[in-house]
Amino acid sequence: MVQVTWWKNLDPSIGKERIAKAGWRFGFWLCSCFSLNGGKLNIFLMGAAVSSSSLMFKCAFSATFTIVNKCSYPVWPGILSNAGTAQLPTTGFALQPDESNSLSFPTAWSGRLWGRTLCSADSAGKFTCITGDCGSGTLECSGGGAAPPATLAEFTLNGANGLDFYDVSLVDGYNLPMLVAPQGGTGGNCTITGCVADLNTACPSELKVSSSEGGEGSESVACKSACDAFGDAQYCCSGAYATPDTCKPSAYSEYFKSACPRAYSYAYDDGSSTFTCASADYTITFCPSPATSQKSSGGQYPQAVEASAAAANRFTSFNSIIAVAVATVAAIWQWR
Repeated sequence: MVQVTWWKNLDPSIGKERIAKAGWRFGFWLCSCFSLNGGKLNIFLMGAAVSSSSLMFKCAFSATFTIVNKCSYPVWPGILSNAGTAQLPTTGFALQPDESNSLSFPTAWSGRLWGRTLCSADSAGKFTCITGDCGSGTLECSGGGAAPPATLAEFTLNGANGLDFYDVSLVDGYNLPMLVAPQGGTGGNCTITGCVADLNTACPSELKVSSSEGGEGSESVACKSACDAFGDAQYCCSGAYATPDTCKPSAYSEYFKSACPRAYSYAYDDGSSTFTCASADYTITFCPSPATSQKSSGGQYPQAVEASAAAANRFTSFNSIIAVAVATVAAIWQWR
């Protein structure tokens, strides 16, 4: 998210009518905001407040989420907006292996994103998935959340102090590896997070979810949380265990945590699992390659370093566009 503010002191004798004649051809909608999204130039018009003492423009930019499928099989991402936040026009789509899709998410958006697997449509056209199904019966989730178990990427954009809050959660179980990498952001604990391990392979038998086609002894396609498997309050952090003091890690959550130390393993696993960043775009990768999971000497994953450099170059160009836009507005103001 980028905000540009520009103002100029006005002579009190200059009325709003004169301002309008002085080149404010856009009326009340004066401020043009630009963002680059997938090589396309998007233009957003925001309101500008005019008074006798100042003229101010505020431009808010959406964050770009690039969702990448590095799995050897198709993944159907699903998106759920939290209550009270902007609903997105796209809530579900398909990604074949090595495909990606870039979406613009509005500032102040909060919600979750996940991957559905082993999806198909029946003879009546009803769309269902063996893991991560959202219950809509269609490709779009349309307000439906992921049925557990599912690996979740959770976001609150432009939250406290203007920071984005994000995490990868295994609280609802696990179905596939996922990596979240902020691009071009600043401030906070702006770093990569996720779960790149294959937890299905060694999933405890009592948590294991098998493909419906395979029956008993078939390959595991997901790994339940202990809460989902047993429903006990001590695993679900509910009832008498509904506080950080009473709900502690279990042997099952420790299995998730040891394999994926940056991901949420149970409800109160905040300290090592929540990350913050300002003014960032995000790349969410399903089944990141082995190279992605190996850290460089700088403490970042190699692909994240390359992507961050590309984002920095893009951001420089982006600032140039902003400079031109502001200069144009200033020139219009002088023409009166």
